[in-house]
Amino acid sequence: MSSGSGDQLRLGFLAAVEDSERGVVGGLLITNRFGRPLEFQCTTPVKPNRTQQILYGPTLRPFLLAEVIGRTLVEKVSVKPHLVLVETAELLELRPHVDVPIASLFTQADADEDVGFPLGKQRLMFHGDFAEDRDQIQRRSVEVPDTADLQEPFERIREALAEALKTPMARSA
Repeated sequence: MSSGSGDQLRLGFLAAVEDSERGVVGGLLITNRFGRPLEFQCTTPVKPNRTQQILYGPTLRPFLLAEVIGRTLVEKVSVKPHLVLVETAELLELRPHVDVPIASLFTQADADEDVGFPLGKQRLMFHGDFAEDRDQIQRRSVEVPDTADLQEPFERIREALAEALKTPMARSA
């Protein structure tokens, strides 16, 4: 954990964007409870070849997003988050591969008063096999202001990833 950050709540925001020529690139933004950045990491683009597409079939996208991109980013950050938020439920499959709670934001259509766990302005869904995650986050939820827009950091990540994709990537030998 980073020195000087104490035990203040740290939120991770994990997003991925796809570039038709380069592949999928992921980014993980760690913020304090007010949304101020503490650390940002991104992957190089990952583009499966045709053989991988055939062999993995419909499991390729969840594998790339959760096990390759998501796990790599969560393990790489030096400022460890207390919770990693993702935009889609398919990324909840990251949870069995990391030691940090993962929660998905409900979409506007899904976010009614009776569904999900409230945090800030959004409602969250946790992985079904990790019920203790909800309890752990519930204890810390008072640290997140009710006015916090947990959707907004994903826009920052997408913009940062778009900038990174504009920069020519160095090829490894």
